[in-house]
Amino acid sequence: MVNTIFDSVWRDISPFAVGFDRTFDALSLLANSKSQSTNYPPYNIRKVSDDQYTIELAVAGFDEKDIDVEVAGENLTISGNSPQEASEGLVHQGLAARSFIRKFVLSDDMVVKGAALSNGMLYIGMESVIPEHQRPKKISLTSKKKLLG
Repeated sequence: MVNTIFDSVWRDISPFAVGFDRTFDALSLLANSKSQSTNYPPYNIRKVSDDQYTIELAVAGFDEKDIDVEVAGENLTISGNSPQEASEGLVHQGLAARSFIRKFVLSDDMVVKGAALSNGMLYIGMESVIPEHQRPKKISLTSKKKLLG
């Protein structure tokens, strides 16, 4: 359903949009993954400042060796391999300890700065970095002769 909405919008505006194919592909991927994703592990996305964000995942029971964080292009993938702890003596298991893969699509200017595991929480720091050539700049006026000559 959602994918057909994106397809319809893309069809309507594509004659006027140049270079947005990848953006609409990413939006379509997000729309499709939302219906297929689980809520495990739960996560927050926190805006720290105008250009800094943190993803926080609740990964109780996982060690650093169990978690893999990878950035490939605009895709951030966080995966966890189920910790191999003995369930011997467990009367009740309320903490999920299953493997997971959680994917996020990042904007072109988003850079992953690092990841840290502390007290059962995985923190991934990101920053929006605008390249120098895309930053606003003041153009000073000059004479026409200098401009063309």
